[in-house]
Amino acid sequence: MVCLKCRVNRPNFTKSSKRQPFQTKRQRKNGVTMFSFHRHAFLTHRTPLPPLINGNPLLFFTSSNSTPTSRSKPLNLRSLFSPRPRPRPMGSLSALNQPLHYPTARRDVSVIDDYHGVKIADPYRWLEDPDAEEVKEFVQEQVTLTESVLKTCDTREKLREKITKSFDHPRYYAPFKRGNKYFYFYNTGLQAQDVLYVQDCLEGEPEVLLDPNGFSEDGTVSLNTLTISEDAKYLAYGLSTSGSDWITIKVMHVENKIVEADTLNWVKFTSISWTHDSKGFFYSRYPAPKEGENFDAGTETDASLYHELYYHFVGTDQAEDILCWRDPENPKYMFGAGVTDDGKYLLLYITESCDPVNKVYYCDMSAFSDGLEGFRGRTDLLPFVKLIDNFDAQYQHIANDDTVFTFLANKDAPKYKVVRVDLKDPGSWIDVVSESEKDVLESACAVNGDKLIVSYLRDVKYVLQIRDLKTGSLLHQLQIDIGSVTGISARRKDSIVFISFASFLTPGIIYQCNLDTEVPDMKIFREITVPGFDRTEFQVNQVFVPSQDGTTIPMFIVARKNIKLDGSHPCLLYAYGGFNISITPSFSVSRTAHLPESRNCFDDFISASEYLVSAGYTQPKKLCIEGGSNGGLLVGACINQRPDLFGCALAHVGVMDMLRFHKFTIGHAWTSDFGCSDKKEEFGWLIKYSPLHNVRRPWEQHPEQPTQYPSTMLLTADHDDRVVPLHSLKLLAVSPRYQLLFEQTMQHILCSSLKNSPQTNPIIGRIDCKAGHGAGRPTQKLIDQAADRYSFMAKMVGASWNE
Repeated sequence: MVCLKCRVNRPNFTKSSKRQPFQTKRQRKNGVTMFSFHRHAFLTHRTPLPPLINGNPLLFFTSSNSTPTSRSKPLNLRSLFSPRPRPRPMGSLSALNQPLHYPTARRDVSVIDDYHGVKIADPYRWLEDPDAEEVKEFVQEQVTLTESVLKTCDTREKLREKITKSFDHPRYYAPFKRGNKYFYFYNTGLQAQDVLYVQDCLEGEPEVLLDPNGFSEDGTVSLNTLTISEDAKYLAYGLSTSGSDWITIKVMHVENKIVEADTLNWVKFTSISWTHDSKGFFYSRYPAPKEGENFDAGTETDASLYHELYYHFVGTDQAEDILCWRDPENPKYMFGAGVTDDGKYLLLYITESCDPVNKVYYCDMSAFSDGLEGFRGRTDLLPFVKLIDNFDAQYQHIANDDTVFTFLANKDAPKYKVVRVDLKDPGSWIDVVSESEKDVLESACAVNGDKLIVSYLRDVKYVLQIRDLKTGSLLHQLQIDIGSVTGISARRKDSIVFISFASFLTPGIIYQCNLDTEVPDMKIFREITVPGFDRTEFQVNQVFVPSQDGTTIPMFIVARKNIKLDGSHPCLLYAYGGFNISITPSFSVSRTAHLPESRNCFDDFISASEYLVSAGYTQPKKLCIEGGSNGGLLVGACINQRPDLFGCALAHVGVMDMLRFHKFTIGHAWTSDFGCSDKKEEFGWLIKYSPLHNVRRPWEQHPEQPTQYPSTMLLTADHDDRVVPLHSLKLLAVSPRYQLLFEQTMQHILCSSLKNSPQTNPIIGRIDCKAGHGAGRPTQKLIDQAADRYSFMAKMVGASWNE
């Protein structure tokens, strides 16, 4: 399973039943508000440490990653901020000495949509066609403009050099066991893609099994997913080109490293699950394009519909694959399947949206007299039995003993619990580990036969426990520092567990935990170190900031020790603000009860920004905000609402057109979080904050104190088929806020349409080639993008380089 919004690219090799990153909502349940920011996938694991600027590091302030609700008493807003209406401090001042000449774009005044009686013009609809020559010309003009700005950023090359050095260190990932072999990923430092190694034992000599760096000269072909067969005979792996969600599955013989002829195309949003006889595997795909269709995988914008589940026999053509499940009456359904540890059952998970809910069907494969071979040439689907046939909760398999199944679930348990059911009596469910009153149950993994390792979030800290699989009783607490548990690698048959850990000041630690001893023996297996970084020079503080509605927002502040709170420091505030991974509660209330609260994340982010200013960490002209994907939407909405509060804005691959997002690729799955403009009430919510439809001239909104938009960089990529680039392109070009036929481009309305325009801060777009939503991006592209956006930020907030 993959996150259909932010997509984490590290393949999942564990049997941990971790809740899938399917959405975020803010829920008021029994008077308690739950909310968390999620750090975006493409910035995790590989983000270099901040360089030194002006004698101090750029300050990274990030809302708590994957945190439960703070139950601290809400602070008095008056003690921190002036009452509204308040004086609006001036944000960014122009960092450029001369005005920019922005590209012009053709306006098609004939494109007008009627949303429930409200006329909305969309004169730049033509930007939605990535293959049109006019769009390509517009993109090239934006690239030229952006490069002209970046050339004026004097820290660009110094940052590139510094970031390259920060990347240039060995990086290990937790090993996982299949058969009698261990497998792990490793990167020497500057390799474009991580390399898969195999060894006979943990002390054995490792060998390269699969090196994705040989698939392309520029490193833009990446490993998206892989699975090793139960006996470690075969490796099935999926390759992504230019960061696209589309993958091609190949098969390798592990012992001799020979790649078989098997090639599976049109695969997207899939897991790979081998049957225990190693004859083949289950995978998910979409129908192939019709013959004659011009289809450039990764640049298309068509909706992804009619997902299907197949079984592939090794050594056969894809055309011979067995169609196991489809549902043409529900084209938005998506299917994922997994074979249980005993090899007997196939579990089918069905999802429709980003809500933390799914259906669960099962198929007893041991009942097939001729095995799956008996289905070759047949047109009927596999005989699945419906265990859960509604979307009222989320269920993830942990383990089973014959017909007795254990699941991680949120049925009537927003913070999750462990439950059990016997397939012979599907109406009777029992709690094995009850929902905690306060802690969020992040993951549960069956290990060492009869044990369960569970991961909780308690007051923004991870807690690891060993419990009895049968009774759920607590056996041991595993001691771990304050930080994030990023992965647990183990299966039920394994007595050795590997735990991946990281924090703001710890690049990465892999712990090895032996459960064969009376008391679990936990030690450091490997630790990642970054040359030149001394963690003792920095401090991490946690604060709780009140939002407008009294909700306390947890936020971490990372800075040098003994920093003076005089407002002089450049500051970077990062957040995601949606589709939350860790506290993904099950909603018993109707969708209309929580969807209007989508705007709360903008208020929270603004309140966090105001706190940083009022507490003396920074000032508006030195405050940069950054976010990706849903965080890009967050940034876009906040600079519309409070342009005076920020000096710079970096919006990565953001969802900017909230009226049409559901029409492109997998966007229809996000309506559970955002709502949909096809519905009148939800249109009313979306039009109020859609970044594309709320661009205004701030100096006209507040003539008493001239204000302009902060220096802004919108980042996107040509092969982003998750949040398609048209969102960023149209925001650069369109401003149909006033529902008239005569809107101007964003760059035009703010800048070039006025003589001596108050908008002197640049508004530019960084459009990457042969890249996608973020996953699989090669190291050099990560370095180049970081150097570009942070040198832009440094210049715009007035930070200088300090050797």
